[in-house]
Amino acid sequence: MDEKTCFLMGNRYTPTSITEQLADVVEQHIKEYCVTTFTVGRYGSFDGLAKKVLRKAKKRHKNIKLYLLAPYALIQQAETPIDFDGTMYPDGMETVPKPLAIVQANRKMVEHSDYLITYCHNPAGNTQKIVEYAQKREKKGLIKVTLL
Repeated sequence: MDEKTCFLMGNRYTPTSITEQLADVVEQHIKEYCVTTFTVGRYGSFDGLAKKVLRKAKKRHKNIKLYLLAPYALIQQAETPIDFDGTMYPDGMETVPKPLAIVQANRKMVEHSDYLITYCHNPAGNTQKIVEYAQKREKKGLIKVTLL
């Protein structure tokens, strides 16, 4: 069976009120879509919520793997958080200017993931642009997007 991967991405300012919905969606991805590998960022409130939800999921599902996205070359070897299996540093990021690193790393994760779970409520932000890119890929059958 092929390994199924899921990237989680959302707005920097995400309310904690979505935590239960996020947990339900992660559980769905594990049970229904057979996702075994999850990757999440490290900077905004969405990332913090997702890390908490994923840690709890890993305690229930010992077979899943959790990776922390490292968009900057210097932190690709950063200490792996408790309950995580490692860090993910997308190929080709070495030449990306630092101000563009997070956006480019997110885009690369969308290109290499089977699923995207996202919370996006800022129509002018970079997250929205990446979600729109993912939705175009979804129309081609390249990824499945779940909007919270």
